[in-house]
Amino acid sequence: MAKSQWSFKTAVEVSAALAARKVSAVELAQDVIDRIERHDDKINAICVRDFERGLAAARAADAELARGVKKPLLGIPMTVKESYNIAGLPTTWGIPAQKDFIAKDDALPITRVKDAGAVILGKTNVPLGLGDWQSYNEIYGTTNNPFDLGRTPGGSSGGSSAALAAGYGPLSIGSDIGGSLRVPAFHCGVYAHKPTFDLVAMRGHTPPPLPPLPSNRDLSVIGPMARGAADLTLLLDAMAGPDPLDAGKAYRLELPVARHTELKNFHVLLIDTDPVMPPNTVVRGSLDKLAAGLAKAGVKVDRSSPLLPDFAASTRLYMRMLMSFLAASFAPEVYAGAQAAATALPPDDMSLGAERLRGIALSHRDWLMADGGRLRLRAQWRELFRSYDAVICPIMPTQAYPHDHSDDQEKRRISIDGKDYVYPDQLAWPGIATLPGLPSTAIPTGFAPDGLPVGVQIVGPWLEDRTPLKLAELIEREFGGFVPPKMFDD
Repeated sequence: MAKSQWSFKTAVEVSAALAARKVSAVELAQDVIDRIERHDDKINAICVRDFERGLAAARAADAELARGVKKPLLGIPMTVKESYNIAGLPTTWGIPAQKDFIAKDDALPITRVKDAGAVILGKTNVPLGLGDWQSYNEIYGTTNNPFDLGRTPGGSSGGSSAALAAGYGPLSIGSDIGGSLRVPAFHCGVYAHKPTFDLVAMRGHTPPPLPPLPSNRDLSVIGPMARGAADLTLLLDAMAGPDPLDAGKAYRLELPVARHTELKNFHVLLIDTDPVMPPNTVVRGSLDKLAAGLAKAGVKVDRSSPLLPDFAASTRLYMRMLMSFLAASFAPEVYAGAQAAATALPPDDMSLGAERLRGIALSHRDWLMADGGRLRLRAQWRELFRSYDAVICPIMPTQAYPHDHSDDQEKRRISIDGKDYVYPDQLAWPGIATLPGLPSTAIPTGFAPDGLPVGVQIVGPWLEDRTPLKLAELIEREFGGFVPPKMFDD
């Protein structure tokens, strides 16, 4: 069975076709189902199928379309990261002990996309506890990259990025604390947006068996993924807003419009290296090519600025605050062991691994001191964005790498131009936007010589999500965007 003309269309294109009665929601849903059944034994992106209810939702959408009902996502098929609660479906976060946990209610973001008319057809695979840039677990197995089945699709939203690249609907939603939206987008050649911190309420994106209570989960966000830049805004607008159960945030925030609507009016700072985690030759080359293209299109591009925060210092701070948050859920014996190891660290050990250990053992006093450092960092970024509209930089230091499921991530290594680096140190690049809570849009920029996708992140000012999103759209229009993987372009 060949692909349909809709298999790789964007949500914006599909929405227009639905409104014009060129295709039905049921036809779109069935096309996605057919593609999953045809290809997913090789990719393993969809870990929970919900085809029957999805087709029922598609029939209901067609009925609404026939009545002239207008909703932003009406009839558009999509997938959802496994970590979101959907009533009647398992939510495991890849944790074997939770394999039988069934959510009773939809997560708030799921309610919102359903209310906007989306047709959800399944849940996508994740790593154990959402804690890796690979997507595998004992319950559902390993998800493969559609551009090279022997390599990671990214994580922890790797099932969603692989699903998008394979044509399993034009939209998905994921989450991000260590690049979990942006890294999979980078590795699979698709788009993702990490919103400004706390812009999108997360209730129901909850590790089982915890109750789905309102929470801002320090550093963590949820956001949209897509095959087209404009689709990110479409889905973000459907998801964004505070939790009505959070009395302190009972408002609807209106995001400022994008600073500019034409490339020639943008002033960007493009950074292609880092003292902690240098990108490889391919990633730097893709940034150089983009810089040249942007300059030719009239964008004012700077390659350095004294306004840029100290990446090495902010990365060390991010490691401490990230691990302080994550360690709250460690088993007591694991936490005690990490505390002992942190106490034994030499004071002059400034490695990122040492900072991660120190983060696990942070006292509340030390955390407050670290948070003060974050506030000062945010002030630095605010000052920078008075002169620049966006900062463009790598998402990860190298294109997708072969699967590596060795247990201790601290002992894994990533090769960058022939030199080995500690695997978790790759957190440095995603952390650039995560620590200060800034919006960041991941876009594809082409392919490495080995045929694997590469891309960049566009970091924008606090709460000005529409600025990096608009720049992503303009770059896509000028230079192109997603290209389907040859292996599954059928």
